Amino acid sequence: MKILAIGDVVGRIAVEHLSKKLYGVRAQLGADFVIANGENASEIHGVSASDAEGILAAGVDFITLGNHAFRCRDIGAFLDGSPDRIIRPANYPAECPGVGYSIVRACGVRMLIINIMGTVFLDALDNPFSTADRILEREAGSYDISVMDIHAEATSEKYALARYFDGRINIIFGTHTHVQTADEQILPRGTAYITDIGMTGSCGGILGTDSEAVIYKMRTHMPARFKVAEGEVRASAVLFELEDNAPYRAISVKRIRF
Repeated sequence: MKILAIGDVVGRIAVEHLSKKLYGVRAQLGADFVIANGENASEIHGVSASDAEGILAAGVDFITLGNHAFRCRDIGAFLDGSPDRIIRPANYPAECPGVGYSIVRACGVRMLIINIMGTVFLDALDNPFSTADRILEREAGSYDISVMDIHAEATSEKYALARYFDGRINIIFGTHTHVQTADEQILPRGTAYITDIGMTGSCGGILGTDSEAVIYKMRTHMPARFKVAEGEVRASAVLFELEDNAPYRAISVKRIRF
């Protein structure tokens, strides 16, 4: 069983890139299921309902989000109406639109997908360790394999979460920093892990954003209007492979770019 996870989609040019390339890449890799973090798809901050639909139409099966989850106002209704296709971080308050995890059918198995957000250098949300613990306890026996997207700033927090859930969650990957890390591995108790998948967006700027505005803000600490960078668009992803039968042990973790 092969699951492809795609890094943060930045801007509509990235959605268009997936529309052109993903079906071919998916077939070439033999990916059975595709997850993408889409929280930056609508011109850096947030994802609209139409852009979420565009990501799904491009060949993505499931979308996770992050700290920009609610920037586009129309996404709330889409989150509420499509919990089998898109989720937001589970440690946001229950009053927020959408849900933080879902159980979907894929390859004949029940897949639990959890979206969690770190709290180091980000919003002071509920504790990500206890939030994911509660989900696993609540859904015990109702799924066959599990996947978790940790949307977090700090490498140490992502790795601590991975070590804590090693052996209890089959696949754990990080998003948010837009730089693909080179630490793909299978942890001692069997969890397939990478600290950050990277991004899908223009390589002509800074993390998919136009360089001039980013540099101006960092030099002067003055407000700046960010826009999507121009230049070649690339997608960063990771292909996780699991055994086809229970207990669905992780076999390999491979970084992909297209």
